[in-house]
Amino acid sequence: MSATVEQLAYGLRREVTIPYEAAVSAVKESLKSQGFGVLTEIDVRATMKAKLDVDMDDYVILGACNPPLAHRALSADPEIGMLLPCNVVVRAASAGSVVEAMDPVAAMALVQNEEIAEVAREARERLFRALDMLPSSH
Repeated sequence: MSATVEQLAYGLRREVTIPYEAAVSAVKESLKSQGFGVLTEIDVRATMKAKLDVDMDDYVILGACNPPLAHRALSADPEIGMLLPCNVVVRAASAGSVVEAMDPVAAMALVQNEEIAEVAREARERLFRALDMLPSSH
């Protein structure tokens, strides 16, 4: 794996020195280049403020989906939809932004199905490339 992308127990992490808004935009573009579309966008900071009157740093959860991979997974096991889409987090940090993506291999390990495992490996490779291609600085 790249020195810039860190493998976590259930995800991938990349720290960048670009500001939050630029990081969100860059993540969307890098996901797109790897065949992912963003189906959902949850502004966690705004939600926490509105629902709990709690202030927190900028934080968004992007629900990323690669349609061909999702189709393969759903064809192999219709129940796999409970584990889709892949969540990608972008959050503000003191030195810029942190980008974290769920590891589909870890999530799909719940399912004992080799077809699903293969789709998960390909999804992880694509998410890894998306994080790896992010600009490290502004």
